[in-house]
Amino acid sequence: LLYYQEWTRLKQSGITCEEEAKLMYGMIYSMKSFVNKISPTDIRDGYMHYKTNKNALHILETSSGLKFVMNTDTASTGVKEFMNQFYLKIWLEYVVKNPFCLPEKPITSELFKAKCDEFIKQSTFYGGIKSV
Repeated sequence: LLYYQEWTRLKQSGITCEEEAKLMYGMIYSMKSFVNKISPTDIRDGYMHYKTNKNALHILETSSGLKFVMNTDTASTGVKEFMNQFYLKIWLEYVVKNPFCLPEKPITSELFKAKCDEFIKQSTFYGGIKSV
């Protein structure tokens, strides 16, 4: 887990952030495996989403295997494009190009955190974002 932040989460899970991250990783791994086996087409753009009657889970996986995960309400639209823009405008600019952000280490950059928060809050679906 490189970075985690909540915005409008209404219900707490009752487990630690680390435990929640492990559960999320396991679910994403299982979902990806399942979708790859039953889908009539390949997942080419690295984007998957899973929707229930109460929320939606969005996953963007880069070609290097880095996963961006957002949990939103079901009314949120344009999340795929938003996640792509987040990767290009925030992640690449404030993490990849930052010599103090080391690969596979948790992100501690206050500038990244501020830009992330600003980018999220400017989205059309800000109120529906639970966590990223």
